[in-house]
Amino acid sequence: MKLSVFTVMVPDLTPSELLPLLKENGYDAVEWRYKSIDPQFEQENFSFWRNNFCTIQPNWKSEELLKLRKETEKLGIETLSVTPYLTCGDLEATEDVLKKAKLLGANMIRIGVPRYDGALPFSDLLQQAKRYVKEVEELCKQYQIKGLVETHHQTIAPSASLALRLVEESNPDHIGVLYDPGNMVHEGYEDYRMGIAMLGSYLAHVHAKNAAYFSKEQEGIKKWQGKWVRIDRGIVDWVEVMNALKESGYQGYVGMEDFSETFPSKEALAFNAQYLKSFVE
Repeated sequence: MKLSVFTVMVPDLTPSELLPLLKENGYDAVEWRYKSIDPQFEQENFSFWRNNFCTIQPNWKSEELLKLRKETEKLGIETLSVTPYLTCGDLEATEDVLKKAKLLGANMIRIGVPRYDGALPFSDLLQQAKRYVKEVEELCKQYQIKGLVETHHQTIAPSASLALRLVEESNPDHIGVLYDPGNMVHEGYEDYRMGIAMLGSYLAHVHAKNAAYFSKEQEGIKKWQGKWVRIDRGIVDWVEVMNALKESGYQGYVGMEDFSETFPSKEALAFNAQYLKSFVE
């Protein structure tokens, strides 16, 4: 297994500032966050999901993307993925991301999954998602880039088994699953070995982070909520997860995505690399 970083976790660093730090800390690849930044957010302090400096924006020109690719390759860092926030069914936006990913030399993109809030029947959302995945599969085959469904809370695919329902009719050469145990603290927990075994050849990538439950009183009732914590302090047993990955024969990447804010970005890169290397080396 090798290590990558999803750039959402380093919002105060520019891509050019990040790349040497990846090399310095022994990361093998980068996963570029891809999203427009609303002009009103640009006046704010940096943040993971609003004013994130380490983001590729859809309006970037080909020349800018090729320059970034050259910087990345010069340092021996692989561009593993381009990771957008796509809407399920939006094939035009999906193909645009694939085009940008091709220019950057990326191997994967994250594709859209319907959110679940109870407003629409699950069965309708599932059929919508499966149609979209099959259409995306053809695009991914054309661009030779794999499309990933991420296990994510508040969507119809919070677990390995539900993600599998979206991809199981597709060719795993073109469509796979991004397995995220940290997200599954919030929703979708299943036994790690079972989930990894269930996904089989559809297991294309893994994200590493952690969360824990915290409570507060509301009108005399204790309410529990999942919050991000550093990777060695949460509910996810990463020793168990990494052992399960090894037993399955997984040879892919483990991508760091630390939202705990325990350390500043540079320290977070160093700490998490050291922690994960204890498993992969």
